[in-house]
Amino acid sequence: MNFYADKQTQEDLNLLGRYKNNSIAQLFDEAITAGGKKLMDKMFQQPLSDPIAINQRSDTFRYFSELLLSFPFTAVEFAVMEDYLASDGGGNLLQMASGVIYKKILQGIANDSDFELLQSEVLKTIELLNRFYAFVSLLPKSNLAYRDQLERIEKIYAHPSLQWLRGKPEILVFSVSKIIRFDYLFRYVLREQMNELIELIFDLDVCIAVARIGIKKNFCYARAFGKEKNTMKVKRLFHPVLEHAIGNDSCLDQDHNVLFLTGANMAGKSTLMKSFGIGIYLAHMGFPVAADHMEFSVKDGLYTSINVPDNLDMGYSHFYAEVLRVKKVAEEVAASKNLVVIFDELFKGTNVKDAYDATLSITEAFSENRNCLFVISTHIVEVGEDLRGRCDHFKFAYLPTVMEGVVPRYTYKLTEGISQDRQGMIIIKNEGILDLIQS
Repeated sequence: MNFYADKQTQEDLNLLGRYKNNSIAQLFDEAITAGGKKLMDKMFQQPLSDPIAINQRSDTFRYFSELLLSFPFTAVEFAVMEDYLASDGGGNLLQMASGVIYKKILQGIANDSDFELLQSEVLKTIELLNRFYAFVSLLPKSNLAYRDQLERIEKIYAHPSLQWLRGKPEILVFSVSKIIRFDYLFRYVLREQMNELIELIFDLDVCIAVARIGIKKNFCYARAFGKEKNTMKVKRLFHPVLEHAIGNDSCLDQDHNVLFLTGANMAGKSTLMKSFGIGIYLAHMGFPVAADHMEFSVKDGLYTSINVPDNLDMGYSHFYAEVLRVKKVAEEVAASKNLVVIFDELFKGTNVKDAYDATLSITEAFSENRNCLFVISTHIVEVGEDLRGRCDHFKFAYLPTVMEGVVPRYTYKLTEGISQDRQGMIIIKNEGILDLIQS
């Protein structure tokens, strides 16, 4: 079973979509091959929930980050080999030989290019197979992280029918008989081995791409633990897409499973919560995380409520959409799932009194599920004061606003406690809105 994040969560955190502006998937979209890109998409769609598998994958990425390698093929030349090996060879040796001879005859009598194309594909495949073997032969084998893949590659190249390949010099042209022999070998005799090798090349492509992003962005590799530990510790966590993002530390566990955030608008609460959610998601993928250090207990899933839209087609107001979202999360929590839950400004679609009562009761009720971790924010600081008097397993923090005269400045640094900032009217006056209306 994989780690789960529903569509709302994916949208809130802008996780998926290689072509989506500023998405996390776009950030890591540096795979060279089409198959590598598809594998990367699959990893994003299916995060892991097994700590052993997570740590093994992150160790593999770390292994490549220490080697500083570049992928040995261009997208164009690899596509030639990939398309050739994936094409139908036509069955047994007699059928394949007949097809090659037919193409050779057409080349002579009709100036047909099919034989020339087949010859170039066979030659390119031999060249790339040699290049790939030379590349992986230089990879250190002492590290356990990538040893299994290296052994599988070695086994393929050790096949008796491929002994001639190693170190073969570059050849510009083959006779018809050799074209038949090699075409039959690659697309029929060794079809299963070639398919496995292609998949291993896709995997290598992803490993190099992810490691390169981790280095370029100065990300860390998180360490996963079993569910029973129920902890999440992170140092200098920041948003991976923002330039010059400010990092913050956080620590949640069984005894303190709720981070309750307050602070003014624009102080950075939503960005902090998105950073937290993205970090959790990437950590469950085994990908590098935007932080200096992170360790966490694996969870069953992640649910956020940050940008909940109304639904005019269904007749749902913004408030009712929020209620349904909270109900959905409550059902998942009630099913004894180990979750990370992020609520940004609960019930902002209703009046202050209802929002106060609902935020207080819902937050307190959720927090009793000690197998889950919660990050909850609100503008209603009085809720925080009440919860601080009633709950000893909360961590209260805020993002300060520093007033420089009548101009607010935001530090984006978490501070312990509950915010007392009240700058809303100052910002309104600074923008001259009242003067515009009165004039």
